[in-house]
Amino acid sequence: MITPPAARRRALGRRQLGLAALGVLLVTLAATLAAGREGGGSALSGGLVGLLPLAFFVWRSGQARGGRQARRFVINLYRAEAGKFGLTVALLAVVFVAVPPSNPISFFSAYVATLLMPWLAPWLRRERSTPQPR
Repeated sequence: MITPPAARRRALGRRQLGLAALGVLLVTLAATLAAGREGGGSALSGGLVGLLPLAFFVWRSGQARGGRQARRFVINLYRAEAGKFGLTVALLAVVFVAVPPSNPISFFSAYVATLLMPWLAPWLRRERSTPQPR
């Protein structure tokens, strides 16, 4: 059975989102063990600042349809990316104004780990990207 490209894109986006959430949990656990409760809280807030915009992007880009309307598909992806950027800026502003992180190293470590997970996810996949001979 051949899966349509849109279904594969949604599955890949969900897989990347799941890997990013796993990365947030691991960094939060490591920060909690290394720096205590304050470090874990800062890492969790940094991870959420990176994870929530990523979830928004996956949701919005999953709504985009390709096919014959490639131009509309690209416009929808740009809108999803712009929304992700705006949400990231807003969340960073809220975190730094309302709850300043007590451990900036933990905060930014979790944030950067969350940002890098979609880039690293293709390397962590078990599937081969090249077609196999029949």
